[in-house]
Amino acid sequence: MLAPVRNERLVVTTDALVQGVHFSSAFSPADIGHKALAVNLSDLAAMAATPQWALLSLVLPGSWPVADVEALVDGLAALAVRHGVCVVGGNITRTTGPLVVDVTTGGTVASRKWLTRDGAVAGDEIWVSGTIGGAAAGLEMLRDTDAGSPLVPRLVRRSLGEGGSLGEGGDPGCAAKQRTPEPRVRLGVAMGRGRAARAAMDLSDGLADAVRQVAAASGCGARLDAGALPIEPGAAAWWQARGVDSITAAIVGGEEYELLFAVPKRGGGRLRNVTRQVADPVLTRIGVFTKDPRELIVDRGGREESLPQGYRHFTERSEVKTTL
Repeated sequence: MLAPVRNERLVVTTDALVQGVHFSSAFSPADIGHKALAVNLSDLAAMAATPQWALLSLVLPGSWPVADVEALVDGLAALAVRHGVCVVGGNITRTTGPLVVDVTTGGTVASRKWLTRDGAVAGDEIWVSGTIGGAAAGLEMLRDTDAGSPLVPRLVRRSLGEGGSLGEGGDPGCAAKQRTPEPRVRLGVAMGRGRAARAAMDLSDGLADAVRQVAAASGCGARLDAGALPIEPGAAAWWQARGVDSITAAIVGGEEYELLFAVPKRGGGRLRNVTRQVADPVLTRIGVFTKDPRELIVDRGGREESLPQGYRHFTERSEVKTTL
């Protein structure tokens, strides 16, 4: 039974991780539990909601050892404790297929303090938290770690420095962003409470996708400044060594779980108040929302390019995003 506090709204989200699609043997059981909760907390953060409770459902292969199940739950519980989340229930069932970890989370947000995708207006600045590209590059690095390792019947525990290795030039920080992302809960809540943003979205499907979705929902266009993008240094070095355009790769790559905000041009005072409260992660201005909904541009020092489409579910490439 749910009883929301007066003058607050209940925000509920759910997400599932599937073995072989969203994680592999490069992930420890604790990593899987952490990520399963983190991706849900990121959705709440994007709406400025304070997380309160979670439900955990496990679809377990019969071959999974009890110790691995306990480690998975411990990984989820550790992140839950950090964010004041109570795991209030769930379900366990058996399968002959892959492991599935399904989490539902709920939180609350005060009236008129929530953030949605449709609040941006032309002239609002586009700000993003942390760095981008790290998780996408980390996925490529972990592919080498995971090469040839069967996922069934048992998840092989393999952590960097303990029998596992990244590809040449791999960066453990990028791999960590892929395996154990940090949801920006405090930042999202502070931005909503401080009314420092009009709209927000997390980068689970990439920066390009988030910009396009917020622009479309708000009836705006968008221009990004390529030179301002806070690309993860390890990711930039990884792509440069392979002849890959790091700007496009970082814009398209997903699973960052950073937050994108539409900030009023004259909202600098409120934004500074928030950053005094939440100094980490750093916020970076990367562009502006524009009047023309057809204008979706990346400006590379005066050379304009169309904003990439980003990740799309249920297309030919729909499972490429996370499969290792």
